Amino acid sequence: MAVALEELLTPEILQPARYLGNELGAAHKPWESAAVRWVLTYPEIYEVGASNLGHIILYNILNTQPRQLCDRAYLPAPDLATKLRTTQTPLFAVESRRPLTDFDILGFSLSYELGATNILEMLDLAGIPLTWRERATGGNSPLIFAGGQTATSNPEPYADFFDFIALGDGEELLPEIGLVLEEGKAAGLSREELLLDLAQIPGVYVPQFYDMAEDGSVHPNRLDVPKQILRRVATPMPSYSIGLVPYVQTVHDRLTVEIRRGCTRGCRFCQPGMLTRPARDVEPEKVVDAIEKGMRATGQNEFSLLSLSCSDYLALPAVGVEIKNRLKDENITLALPSQRVDRFDENIANIIGGTRQGGLTFAPEAGTQRMRDIVNKGLTDEELLRGVKTAFEQGWDKIKLYFMIGLPGETDADILGIADTVRWLQQECHASSRKRLNFNLTISNFTPKPHTPFQWHSVSTAEFKRKQKLLRSEFGRMKGIKANFTDIRISAMEDFVGRGDRRLAAVLRRAWELGTGMDAWFESAERAFAAWGQAIAEAGLTWKYRQVENGEWIKSNAESATGNEADAFQSPNPELPVSQNPALDKPLPWDHINTGIDKQWLKADLQRALDAATVPDCSFDGCSHCGVCTPDFGHNTVIEALPIPEFSGHFTPNQDRLARRRIWFGKRGDMALLSHLDLVRLFERAVRRASLPIAFTGGFHPQPRISIASALTLGATSSGEIVDFELTEGVDIDTFREKLAAQMPVDIPIYHVEAVDLKAPSATHLLDRAEYSIALCLLDSEHNPPLNSQQWTAWLESIWTSESIEWEQTSKSGKKKLVNLRERLFELKLVESQKDRSSEPARCQERQDHPELPSAIPVLKQNAIFARNWAVVRYTGSGRNDGTLLRPDHLVYMLEQVTGLEFQLLHTHRHQLTLQSSFSESPAIS
Repeated sequence: MAVALEELLTPEILQPARYLGNELGAAHKPWESAAVRWVLTYPEIYEVGASNLGHIILYNILNTQPRQLCDRAYLPAPDLATKLRTTQTPLFAVESRRPLTDFDILGFSLSYELGATNILEMLDLAGIPLTWRERATGGNSPLIFAGGQTATSNPEPYADFFDFIALGDGEELLPEIGLVLEEGKAAGLSREELLLDLAQIPGVYVPQFYDMAEDGSVHPNRLDVPKQILRRVATPMPSYSIGLVPYVQTVHDRLTVEIRRGCTRGCRFCQPGMLTRPARDVEPEKVVDAIEKGMRATGQNEFSLLSLSCSDYLALPAVGVEIKNRLKDENITLALPSQRVDRFDENIANIIGGTRQGGLTFAPEAGTQRMRDIVNKGLTDEELLRGVKTAFEQGWDKIKLYFMIGLPGETDADILGIADTVRWLQQECHASSRKRLNFNLTISNFTPKPHTPFQWHSVSTAEFKRKQKLLRSEFGRMKGIKANFTDIRISAMEDFVGRGDRRLAAVLRRAWELGTGMDAWFESAERAFAAWGQAIAEAGLTWKYRQVENGEWIKSNAESATGNEADAFQSPNPELPVSQNPALDKPLPWDHINTGIDKQWLKADLQRALDAATVPDCSFDGCSHCGVCTPDFGHNTVIEALPIPEFSGHFTPNQDRLARRRIWFGKRGDMALLSHLDLVRLFERAVRRASLPIAFTGGFHPQPRISIASALTLGATSSGEIVDFELTEGVDIDTFREKLAAQMPVDIPIYHVEAVDLKAPSATHLLDRAEYSIALCLLDSEHNPPLNSQQWTAWLESIWTSESIEWEQTSKSGKKKLVNLRERLFELKLVESQKDRSSEPARCQERQDHPELPSAIPVLKQNAIFARNWAVVRYTGSGRNDGTLLRPDHLVYMLEQVTGLEFQLLHTHRHQLTLQSSFSESPAIS
């Protein structure tokens, strides 16, 4: 049975539209038609999860499978989480609004180490046991699995919580899992039998069929499962990127299309670069087609090309210029993630520049050439300067740079080299007519990751503090620099979890119980760190964390090794060569995960790092012999550079205003939970999808000329809103209405369209009156008898006959003054009351005409006391845009003043906005 959202999403819930599941592109497949029902969850709030490209692609792919249904769920914000617990309502999937326990399989994306506590929070809110052991012995819980980079690299700290782990790319793997589930359900297999069948699929790791040895290594506990589990590799499919268009603003509020998966640059610190090999370029025609189709289908005004290293997609300039040319007449912006500065040139500057020039981010990683060679960055000082200077010459005056500290072989000279490099770039990039080039710097603490050459490295917390202090001192003497340093405690905790084994399950569970979601670090790092410390202590693993904190991680995984092997990695000329270091031969908790990278090659590459020797990029030079290129993983697929079309120039906003169309529309149902700013964004995207010739404002950030006459309170419904559109050419009224209505949600109906003279004032300036119906109730009804219509009418009469009811109004400047609300009231009447309704079986005509006024107000449903004394009142008051409004809460205040009682506003419906008659009459909308 579906969860009653109207009982949960009341006005005190922030951004309620994030929980509705009614976005453009959302799939609503019939529940009964599916043999297997999935929920893909992202353990972050909606604004983060709905932006994740992998989440969108897998959701779209699963919903194309026959007899399969895929819904979504996200981590609720604290306000809704509290309400779910207090009302004992289980966490639900957003489209079907069914509890997560109704589904067959529930998948989580685990993208960073500390995100596991959010997963436990979601399982608990859903009423699902946290561990596979608990689920195996009781109830009928869905199968719970995890995927994502962190789950693939080292699933062991999280192994107790999941029935299985999906390793690597999911585009082909998840449909295979779905078929096995469908067959297993049809055959009536037990949970264990079903998991055994899943364990035969390459890429599926079932932790309960494996045990951990004393040294932390993992081995099968039965003969019919593989000793090593293969990471899956799939080819990117850009067409599945076109999907959800959220109504609320998300973190990455744009269309994102993947152009290249995998990176062979060989940066030795980079886990994604190792875990996504081989490199696979997407055919340029597919990229261009997906972007052009996606921009027109979604109405987005920004798109992003995604890759670990976009600049290594050799067709990038040609693809970027081509799509910019095709969409030249639309206000479209291209955003690129952090890119290689050595490939940044005028062509790339052209495709990301324009009227809304986005930010520019480069990642030199280290401040000296020697350190860049150690990490195999493949970047020279000359290339760094050329790229930054090109950006400066193309108009950027602020650039983001990423650096790391704590890398193997690093000295104080390398640390200070970061400041020297930034200072040098500022000196080289200057012009007499330009202001200084500013830099936003992010200085992160290097955290060693599994499956990389630096996976054995470690740095003490004290050393990180000292290095940060060095840099802070240098930056303090520099201008135009803003430096952000990663919290050392977060880095240490990520390292502790990321390279841990199954013993960390107890830590993660206790940390969740103590409230240490990722947000806890930003609310209070001290409290979050203390809670993690308590969880570690209670699990008896403080000694293990101390080794991480002291830079001795390698000791904790090499008990028989002698000496401080960690020190061997602090210098490019270590006394103990890698080949003779016994610590590097010890088993690691992730050795049973076959990522394709040869462990012996990682050791050899570590030695090359300590020798400051570089390895060429095997996508463009010779093979590096890492071990990936096999039939299981495939080979690099690199598309050569294409001829770059002639750039036809950036978008020039058409500011011609040749026609105006005024629309009367409604806002009902779920759309009542959409904020005013989100409604503005919805209209902008609808206009782009409808290809209507909208005019733009001027300036650096041109905006479409769309003006909603009056903002409606969140949660209020309406049947009389007004919006003006200014166009660059005349469009027939019926054609305009038909095109716009086709792109609007069903709960935003278009009632009426008319042509308006451009010389006439806008609807905003013509606002005169507003007509509302409001539902309200008498509080403390327990001590008051049920009220009849005569009592409500008498109270309203007291308001009507009052000459003055004063309200203290505060201006924007903070000045306070008393205003007479009674002067703003023009009409007032009672529609119905609770006692009259209970005594009359027939609904009044007013209710039949306006079903937006709910007969069962959510608050009434929740509280029987409220249900005793409620009424619906209709009034007309001032609606002018000069501050002389009579809002619904004003009328409640007036009622409280004449009665001396306290009332609560339950629901608001705006019937119509009336414009000044000398210019335009508002049509009667019912």
